Amino acid sequence: MNLSVCIAPSIVQDSAYTNMAAPMESFFSCLGKGPIQTSCIQLFSRKFSRNVMKKQRAGTSPETNTGKGLPKKWPIPGVKQVVLVASGKGGVGKSTTAVNLALGIGAVKKSAVVGLLDADVYGPSIPRMMNLSGQEPELTKNNLMKPLQNFGISCMSMGFLTDEKSPIVWRGLMVMSAIQRLIRQVAWGPLDYLIVDMPPGTGDAQLSMSQLIPISGAVIVSTPQDIALLDARKGAEMFRKVGVPVLGLVQNMSVFHCPNCGHQSHIFGQDGAQAVAKEMGLEILGDIPLHIGIRETSDEGRPIVVSSPGSPQAAAYRQLAQSVLDRLPRYEDPLAPS
Repeated sequence: MNLSVCIAPSIVQDSAYTNMAAPMESFFSCLGKGPIQTSCIQLFSRKFSRNVMKKQRAGTSPETNTGKGLPKKWPIPGVKQVVLVASGKGGVGKSTTAVNLALGIGAVKKSAVVGLLDADVYGPSIPRMMNLSGQEPELTKNNLMKPLQNFGISCMSMGFLTDEKSPIVWRGLMVMSAIQRLIRQVAWGPLDYLIVDMPPGTGDAQLSMSQLIPISGAVIVSTPQDIALLDARKGAEMFRKVGVPVLGLVQNMSVFHCPNCGHQSHIFGQDGAQAVAKEMGLEILGDIPLHIGIRETSDEGRPIVVSSPGSPQAAAYRQLAQSVLDRLPRYEDPLAPS
């Protein structure tokens, strides 16, 4: 049974969904056709009607939140620090960076317990990169999903809940609620660090994440190319506006070393991120080269930090991990008595 069934019906508990205009068949299309989809739609319909009637009796409109202003940020139970890995645009190696950053933290800080959340709902990459494709998480006795484990990292992704070849055609509100479920309905703890692979851009997912949970810092990934840096700047500014500390920039695909002659080529430009970082008062957390080994190991589900730890590329990711750890604030338990 596809575990999307465990998430989708609960979305109707969110007030923002009570006036949703999208057809329910479209919402559940990622489950395919059959009795599971039919039962989900029927359950959704019943809960949908009850929720609207309950709000009408209470004298509140479906669009309004129960509280005033933005929702209160609640930490993820058992998770100490959350680090977002983001980019202004796609195709800059953000997911590869997130995976190897998580593994790099585990490598440079042996005692650390690390998790990896794939918040890229439309294009989840973590299942394949972490060699977990085709697996589904189990449920605890409290109906929380257990993260899947590989290379010592706890992982969760929408890719575990839907078919790899089926597109997820959801409106923004659905994506926001799905992200909330991946945060709140997963037995994450205990974790020292949760690395979140964010979708590209500056939209609903980024706003939802910044409003739902306390975030220790964001890492912005970009190539040295001017076009990519324009969007990277927007991503960094967005996080600043919503109160998320920006730890720095990662200059990915910074240089290509010819495997035959050793000549260095700056295919996407040279040190473009350096200028942007200086202008914005940020630091360069790491320079990751453009290397075929990084691409091959990512596609094969054996990230280079674990498959080739002695390589210069793995060393670059470990250096990045150390830079991130050095810039994270000291953890203080928000629930501890003052």
